[in-house]
Amino acid sequence: MAYFDAASAAPLHSVARQALLASLDEGWADPARLYREGRRARMLLDAAREAAAEAVGCRADELVFTSSGTRAVHAGVAGALAGRRRAGRHLIVSAVEHSSVLHSAEAHEADGGSVTQVPVDRGGAVDPVAYGDALRGDTALACLQSANHEVGTEQPVAAVAELCRGAGVPLLVDAAQSLGWGPVEGDWSLLAASAHKWGGPSGVGLLVVRKGVRFSAQGPVDERESGRAAGFENIPAIVAAAASLRAVRAEAAAGEAARLRELTERIRARVPGLVPDVEVVGDPVRRLPGIVTFSCLYVDGEALLHELDREGFSVSSGSSCTSSTLTPSHVLRAMGVLSEGNVRVSLPLGAAEEDVERFLEVLPRAVAGVREKLGAPVSEVVVREADVLVVDSLGKRCPIPVIELAKVIGDVPVGGLVRVLSDDEAARLDIPAWCEMRNQEYVGEEPADRGTAYTVRRVS
Repeated sequence: MAYFDAASAAPLHSVARQALLASLDEGWADPARLYREGRRARMLLDAAREAAAEAVGCRADELVFTSSGTRAVHAGVAGALAGRRRAGRHLIVSAVEHSSVLHSAEAHEADGGSVTQVPVDRGGAVDPVAYGDALRGDTALACLQSANHEVGTEQPVAAVAELCRGAGVPLLVDAAQSLGWGPVEGDWSLLAASAHKWGGPSGVGLLVVRKGVRFSAQGPVDERESGRAAGFENIPAIVAAAASLRAVRAEAAAGEAARLRELTERIRARVPGLVPDVEVVGDPVRRLPGIVTFSCLYVDGEALLHELDREGFSVSSGSSCTSSTLTPSHVLRAMGVLSEGNVRVSLPLGAAEEDVERFLEVLPRAVAGVREKLGAPVSEVVVREADVLVVDSLGKRCPIPVIELAKVIGDVPVGGLVRVLSDDEAARLDIPAWCEMRNQEYVGEEPADRGTAYTVRRVS
């Protein structure tokens, strides 16, 4: 089985396993106690903090360990907003942040604060100028991920951090996806990360708050972790997390990052030639080494993932077809790219070249099989309203509305219109994306008696 979903959780690194087992015998006592066992546990905790701080590029007393990366984000956002409440209650986030950041923003808004979402381009990156324009006199905090978890696009953190610093606004960076590859550049103020993203054990997060940043921890606190992460420290897991972070950094610098980048570039370059009607998404240059994402027209994402699983590949998806809510990924939606049949390949350290080649061999057959099973169905209702061909796709989920549009576009003359009726949220994203991929004109949308009507003009 080839595991290609390291962006969700990387396999436990061998160094993490060794450190975890070794510290189980030494790090079980309370590090706050002065007796021998407590002092030994404290030494392990302090050494792990020093190692993690060195990897991040901060002081050891600026870093605390939390119970997860999500907890680090929630604590960081809440504490920074509370610490700067006198400055204002305005929060800035990008439209493609991890759900932990967006959930924090929702909670802030529900509590009476205001939130600005900065849009991204089609590659998934924010424009630093647009981010700077969002800064206001009452901005308390800005948030920007270092790299996107779904498409791998790296964000211009250093440029945004400079703008925030000039405005006197702290910048919180979610570095969960990138920290294993290297430190985050720029003069950021707060940073959050998660150990299971780089091969450490789950249940360990990092929160860094630079000296001088106003911060007020929210909720019940205790004396542990500078009062910013309550509860007894899981010292064996923390030791394993710090040890694995150093190990993966060394491997990346020794050539593993370059090797994985070549493998993902191979996938990006060859997939469009192997599978028709595919859109490779994400910035082609400014991207993490191990992530490549593409979307396939006329494909049910969940069916494709199951097909690849049967072929021995574990991959993930941002497609609405794999979601119980049947809504597209907020990342793909913000980018304005195709969401149906979405596949994210994220290679772990040590991924074999032969597995990548086998994936490229299997993928065309898997996509063709899913498309055949869907049968490109004929729409139940196709009528003409004057010079407009109307396709009724109400009650049908992705990718059926786009399939039906594709089947009838040739039935209208060049310059003619097709009107697709759909109540599937994914159609709002996938129909315009289909038009761009197939060189047709997307005219726009308007409310219908049920759902929404999407109008397309045949250009070729």
